[in-house]
Amino acid sequence: MNNKQIQTYSIGFLGITIFTFVLTQLPESIHIFQSERAVMFALLLTIIMVMLNEVKEARISADSIFLRTIPGLKAVEEAVGRSTEMGRPILYVPGIMDMNEVETVAGVIILGHVAQMTAQYETSLDVPVARSIVMQAARESCKEAYLTQGRPEMFNEDMVHYVTDDQFAYAAGVNGIMQRDKPAACMYMGKFYAESLLFAETGNSIGAIQIAGTASQAQIPFFVTACDYTLMGEEYFAASAYLSRKPELIAGVKTQDMVKLMLISFIGVALLSRALSDLGLTSFNLLTWLGL
Repeated sequence: MNNKQIQTYSIGFLGITIFTFVLTQLPESIHIFQSERAVMFALLLTIIMVMLNEVKEARISADSIFLRTIPGLKAVEEAVGRSTEMGRPILYVPGIMDMNEVETVAGVIILGHVAQMTAQYETSLDVPVARSIVMQAARESCKEAYLTQGRPEMFNEDMVHYVTDDQFAYAAGVNGIMQRDKPAACMYMGKFYAESLLFAETGNSIGAIQIAGTASQAQIPFFVTACDYTLMGEEYFAASAYLSRKPELIAGVKTQDMVKLMLISFIGVALLSRALSDLGLTSFNLLTWLGL
């Protein structure tokens, strides 16, 4: 964070705090603001302020924003190269949920970049899906990727195909594809439940290199145990920004970090205020003013 950003956020946060304080002091007869929700109101305005500013900065200089290298994403190119050398396909599973899940959206975005690599290396790609809308979105993502690489003739709509929307029937179908086609690389990017271990164990049994990504906390241990690389939680969501370098996605990642930093600072100030108040060194107690 540079000095200009520190100055901007300091002035903005001070203005939001004063504005919120003024609203909390309004007479009870004016029912336009609930004072007990002052903290949430100030937090919401702060996040909006940071988000808008980061989007503006990212549009000006997106390439200058540093994003930490994610080992799992670097392994994607290795997996595609291995599949090309062995002459075997790549299996990509975008989860089992619909497009209303943010994890599925992130998985489809990553699929587009994987499709670009398969188009470049002329490697077969197999994408079984469990939802019809996901099938259409994945097809469009792959089609755009092949067009971008100048290989539209290599795209085939059947590379993205619908299996079933039943959880374990879908798992059985995908495991059958693994056993028959023996893909050299298996990628699981999306929302998963109990079928995650079934996928990972089957892929491990055929000797495929496996890369998984999900924000489902209950499924991360299974992927970590059975897969070669795992994108965990925020790493998975940052993957789309890391690969696409789109200003809006990069700004979203940076906004999360900025808000976390602000919350940590706020907690530190609140603890210091409470400690000083307990010692009788100050009459101002931040936590009391906020009603916490």
